[in-house]
Amino acid sequence: MSTPFRIVLEMILTNVHRGCNNFFAGVTDAALNGNGWQKLLNPIVIRGHTAWSREPGDQEKHGVLHDYDGEEIDRVVYHKYQMQANVSLVFKLLKTPASLRLLFSSSPSTVSTTTVSQPRRALSIMADSQNDLFNYTSGRWAYNDALRHNKRRLAFDVDELRRLAAESINQSPDDVMIARIPYPITVPKYYTVASEVATIEYLRSSGLPVLEIYGYSPDSKNAAGTAYILMELVQGSKLSEAWPGLDDQEVISVVHQLTQLESRMMSLSFPVGGSLYFTKDLEKVATELAIPLDDKRFCVGPDVRLPLWYRRRAKLDVNRGPYQSAEVVLRAAAHKELAYLKQFGQPILPLRRTPVSVFCIRHPDPQQNNIIVSRSSGSDCKVVGLIDWQHASILPMFLLAGVPQCFQNHDDDVSQSMMPPSLPQNLDKLNRAERADEEYFYRRRLVHYHYVTSTKECNQLHYTAFTDPLYGLRSRLFQQASGPWEGETFELKSLPCPVKFNAKDLRETMALNEDLSTADRGFELLQGMCGLGEEGWVMAEGYEYAAAFLKR
Repeated sequence: MSTPFRIVLEMILTNVHRGCNNFFAGVTDAALNGNGWQKLLNPIVIRGHTAWSREPGDQEKHGVLHDYDGEEIDRVVYHKYQMQANVSLVFKLLKTPASLRLLFSSSPSTVSTTTVSQPRRALSIMADSQNDLFNYTSGRWAYNDALRHNKRRLAFDVDELRRLAAESINQSPDDVMIARIPYPITVPKYYTVASEVATIEYLRSSGLPVLEIYGYSPDSKNAAGTAYILMELVQGSKLSEAWPGLDDQEVISVVHQLTQLESRMMSLSFPVGGSLYFTKDLEKVATELAIPLDDKRFCVGPDVRLPLWYRRRAKLDVNRGPYQSAEVVLRAAAHKELAYLKQFGQPILPLRRTPVSVFCIRHPDPQQNNIIVSRSSGSDCKVVGLIDWQHASILPMFLLAGVPQCFQNHDDDVSQSMMPPSLPQNLDKLNRAERADEEYFYRRRLVHYHYVTSTKECNQLHYTAFTDPLYGLRSRLFQQASGPWEGETFELKSLPCPVKFNAKDLRETMALNEDLSTADRGFELLQGMCGLGEEGWVMAEGYEYAAAFLKR
């Protein structure tokens, strides 16, 4: 086999922690010294299917699959693979705790890409002690754990908060409701809570299934000593918990319900862009920024999307809304980052005036954990609530549009063709691994297909927005222009620029960039093996194992 291929494969397999070396050494030998490498150099499977090893016995023996992920760029075919571990075998060999085996077995196992996402915010429903109420308890960080927890710790007067809760509904302090308390690091201060409350109340008054607000305080100037939102405890379960048990018709029903809710949500019109507030709340801090709605209780004010306030950006004196037009939204995003970076020219995006430029609102994070469903015997699975509206914004339709990440399957040829998906006729003749693959891809295609077709049926403007040929270009330009810059600058040295670099400096920079890229790929593999998410986040029950694994 060719030397470059051997180097790349061995680099990927050996850049994981030395605790896995023995296991992956056997996989490397099997792929390089057997005939596995031939199947990798000359794949006969389509994208998303296993190229090596194909037989169930070999899969059990080697514990790793190579799923084909090739693509054609400028008429050149690039063979790429995702390395997928047999989770149970890997953890058995590594003597992994049973609790962590269960965690990984119930989640995707593609080692090269899988991480556990850190929740945007988690609330403790119950606590073992009063101290737990002050601390973040839904997870830990494999590194900088004490620092991360300290930034999220918030002490407040529990008894006073219970009293305020009871007064909000004229009931006993023992009644049950949800108290939502922002972290100390949540930005923007005051605006975040004030906007979330007003957004929920506005949507509730429009007939959408959101939680009822009993009381709130956008700042800590109250007896409890913290900002808070008191809301009803909705009966139901997260869609993410119910999803594995839903049959095809229930999945189709849920997707259709969600697209109908989005249609109702996106049909609400606004004169300007920004975020929603109660007029009385915004008048306390920025009267001049309030644009009243027909219902004078509400107004549109500054946009609370996190990229506008991230870290030191909160101190910038820039335009964050209200936005008078779609063009102003785009310019404001770029100007904000220009003020922070002071080194990029202003991008100019020709904008056609179309119906998709109208201002509308959408859930800021439409993923399954934020969708509450109710399921009972003999009835459909009903969407009964949408939760977590923090950082919701009113923006032009073309900037809010798109298939939610948990429903999209854009990379799949069948989904791209928008043909109704179906299972293969020979499904019963496939082995267990092949059958599981077919059922997995079928479910992905089914969800994608019905989200798009249902949106076309009940939310035509949204469908028009995300099928527009310029949709992807607009979205990427807006995200890149407004997103906080945290990338490396090495590759910028190779581009024409008023600043000149000598040849030796360029060579050293490119070499360093390659070393960092290699280290990043190795660390991504480690993240997958340990279940690490953003900033090293890991579920609380897996922390001890992850920390010990990284120390070895």
